[in-house]
Amino acid sequence: MKYDCLAHMEAPSAPLVPTPSLACDSHNHVIAGQDVQTYVTNRSYTPPAALLTDYKKMHVKLGIERAVIVQPSVYGTDNTVTLQSIAEYGSGCRGIAVVEPDVSDAELLSLQTGGIRGLRYNMIFSGGAGLDGIDVMAARCADFGLHIQLLINADMLIELEDKLRILPVPIVVDHMGLVQTADGIDQPGFQALLRLVEAGNCWVKLSGNYRMSSDRPNFDDVIPFARKLFEAAPEHMVWGTDWPHPAMTDFMPDDGHLLDALYSYVDTSSDIEKILVSNPAKLYGFDGS
Repeated sequence: MKYDCLAHMEAPSAPLVPTPSLACDSHNHVIAGQDVQTYVTNRSYTPPAALLTDYKKMHVKLGIERAVIVQPSVYGTDNTVTLQSIAEYGSGCRGIAVVEPDVSDAELLSLQTGGIRGLRYNMIFSGGAGLDGIDVMAARCADFGLHIQLLINADMLIELEDKLRILPVPIVVDHMGLVQTADGIDQPGFQALLRLVEAGNCWVKLSGNYRMSSDRPNFDDVIPFARKLFEAAPEHMVWGTDWPHPAMTDFMPDDGHLLDALYSYVDTSSDIEKILVSNPAKLYGFDGS
């Protein structure tokens, strides 16, 4: 089923608190539209175009200077639009790609040179890569300074926990594992995510609150989950808008409000600096690592 989804908000709110210098939006997508780059036929949804020019305007409004552009599932393993967007954004941009299991070393090197810092496995929407062979791919990623990124329901982590714990590269979990707040903080999937974070090799994007919450439009029920994750590993938490919010059909979040929500997850300005500046600088190599 290829359902149509909503377009992003044209004029998001400005954040209530000034954004720190060199803040990074660690999760977003650029979608050039079907007339520029054909969508894969086995996609789950059909998005409208979400252009880099619009994305950069949103960043100016929010005071964000760095970005991580994530390959959307509608483009499958053709990373052309993502790579072009990284180059056009400028030096403050990195990316996450999707590849075939038999990708060559030459292609991995080309992706790394083009600003790619991780490979994404999408277990929610069709068009992405499956988890088969993730251990082999992780070993290859280690040679190119790449990590593994997962869009996954936290319940799936229960069975995958032991395998993910021993992978030789960092694991980055999108959108707090998409836990549903209605199932409570003791739900087994969230507890598995917490254990992975505490083990030291797992990073989490404190993003996607609107995909988890039963409390629109404020999403306050996400706060205890985000705080637990941050407390477990404050040096391994990053944040992203998830612009242009793919696959949303009935609600479109305000990116300024999503940034404001971050301030309810932590207690100090130094915590905000970790999530928005120093942590993504380390994970994505903005600090030269």
